[in-house]
Amino acid sequence: MKTKAVRLYGKNDLRLEEFELPAIKDDEILARVVSDSICMSSYKAAVQGSDHKRVPKDIGTNPVIIGHEFCGEVIEVGHKWKDKFQPGSKFSIQPAMNMKENPYAAPGYSYRFIGGDATYIIIPNEVMEHGCLLNYNGKAFFYGSLAEPISCIVGAFHASYHTMSGSYQHNMGIVGGGNMAILAGVGPMGLGAIDYAIHCDRKPGLLVVTDIDQARLDRAASIYTVEEAKKNGVTLIYVNTLNMPDARNYLLSLTGGRGYDDVFVFAPVKEVVELGDGILGRDGCLNFFAGPTDPAFSARFNFYNVHYNSTHVVGTSGGNTQDMVEALELMEKGIVNPVAMITHVGGLDSVPGTTLNLPKIPGGKKLIYTNIRMELTALSQFEEKGKTDPMFARLAEIVRANNGMWSAEAEEFLLANAKPI
Repeated sequence: MKTKAVRLYGKNDLRLEEFELPAIKDDEILARVVSDSICMSSYKAAVQGSDHKRVPKDIGTNPVIIGHEFCGEVIEVGHKWKDKFQPGSKFSIQPAMNMKENPYAAPGYSYRFIGGDATYIIIPNEVMEHGCLLNYNGKAFFYGSLAEPISCIVGAFHASYHTMSGSYQHNMGIVGGGNMAILAGVGPMGLGAIDYAIHCDRKPGLLVVTDIDQARLDRAASIYTVEEAKKNGVTLIYVNTLNMPDARNYLLSLTGGRGYDDVFVFAPVKEVVELGDGILGRDGCLNFFAGPTDPAFSARFNFYNVHYNSTHVVGTSGGNTQDMVEALELMEKGIVNPVAMITHVGGLDSVPGTTLNLPKIPGGKKLIYTNIRMELTALSQFEEKGKTDPMFARLAEIVRANNGMWSAEAEEFLLANAKPI
């Protein structure tokens, strides 16, 4: 079977190509990808090439398919897995397999025949062996793509920890009913974190979200409202720190001077990290969520408080399989709805340019439908394009009816009417 896929050959060298897939083995699965959301991690892999830990050294001759936030449909199942997976069923992938023999290997980074930016793929045996091929029972494929980024947020919340004086036992997870701050928190991943914080089973009592972009803060506040948070027992406050003369003391004043139990830093910016350190309360945990591209990135941390106030730092990069199972279940039940993360939609042909220019493209998640041809387009641009294109005119109507956001209805219409690739 032929497939079309975006493959990485070297630094900044992404190519959309058509090539033949080999016949599947008895322990493999053939699948059709429907959607993939582009992650900054894919950008890092594309610009670093083989210098990236997850990317093999021989991509010049054995290129890998990029994309790791994908959802699709099982087409053919090898004999070994016939009792567990059936043709026609939907799936999502946990790319972080954490194999002992190769801990960095992951779909979307390391494999020739599996990655999210493809029409058809071959899922290798190790994905199933490590429990990373997950059944997805939701209606819209794009939610299955967002399960991976949501699992990263779930994992971060679970990885934060707290201590008890006189005990060496760590209590894992955020402080229920405690004070939480999400700094630089209204980007796509920050929005997902707000959603999870006010709807998960262990919520903060106070949630303060900061950013320096008022338009993004206003959008976040219109989606995850103060009223919605209050219904769930959370006091939610949005704060613009751009021109604030003393952001640290202001943020501390919102806690009555006690400080924050959990601080999440969503931007790899020295000043943001140091602000997070400065607002930690006793036994406060700073979770550095944003992955920097600079291997020498550093910031100051108050070690007086580490010693006397038990403050500490943790970093997470991705979630585990159980985190992704939780993410899928929360979306299937409608408890969390991360659709606000999506600001752009495109086809497979838009992947190379989008990936390599990702930091320069404003907005949130870029959602790709891999079996269509479509220029990457912001949802806010649909109406303008609709003046000359009936498909975009109808999409604009659907998006407008959904508070300016993507939806299952929009996905269904696009897949039925867009140009195939």
